[in-house]
Amino acid sequence: MKNFDENPLKELISDGGFTAIFRTMAVVGDSLASGEHTGFDGKTRTYNDYYEYSWGQYLARKCGMKVYNFSCGGLSAKGYVNYSNITKSYMPEKACQAYIIALGRNDMNQWDNYEYGFGSIDDVDFENPDNNKDSFVGHYVKIIQKYRQIQPKSRIFVVTMPVSASDKGLLDEKCDRHAEFLRTLPQYFDFLYVIDLRKYAPIHDEEFVYTYYCDGHMNAMGYLLTAQQMWTYIDYIIRKNPKDFNQVAFIGKTVHNIKEKW
Repeated sequence: MKNFDENPLKELISDGGFTAIFRTMAVVGDSLASGEHTGFDGKTRTYNDYYEYSWGQYLARKCGMKVYNFSCGGLSAKGYVNYSNITKSYMPEKACQAYIIALGRNDMNQWDNYEYGFGSIDDVDFENPDNNKDSFVGHYVKIIQKYRQIQPKSRIFVVTMPVSASDKGLLDEKCDRHAEFLRTLPQYFDFLYVIDLRKYAPIHDEEFVYTYYCDGHMNAMGYLLTAQQMWTYIDYIIRKNPKDFNQVAFIGKTVHNIKEKW
């Protein structure tokens, strides 16, 4: 068994571990969840979502599961419900056993313009998510609520942003605030877990960027490294909380075992 007091990312695993117990998963995110690569012809930059290079699809290939990319470059939590291709993700036939939510970076440039700014958990209507207030918190939690409506026992993983040497001043403070909020969410939702890259992932310093980035976005190696971090962290969470996952096979089914945690 792992020492659960240590950094869950101290040693990356190579085989996907217990993350492979899931058969369906969705990744909800922005460009960094979409395998986006920055092209440049000397004059103009292009931003290309290459989903086959996204960490979600690396994860799918490693773990032998179906992974949906409910993501695109530039996406924010607020924009998520208004993006036509994304709203299709709420169709019951695309309900998943697990969701990884990696949103917030693009909201940082916008939440000061939201009616309630960053917001607080008081902006959430836990009975009707459509009543959530216009704040980052209100929009982010609405995504969780919507997926729980179509798959009530889904396991949800929310992702903090790793520390980046290029984030300074106000931007760094916003990343910290984002992480602090996500760390509170397990208080409000069962079977929700934090993948805390801000606390445990390597700092994205000059050497890291040189190796794993391509002009503003990650390269293929960077997305594979992120996938390794994701499946290693989820494996860690499962090993730490085995009773939370012993009925995964029943998620989305009409039966389960009443003797076990559900």
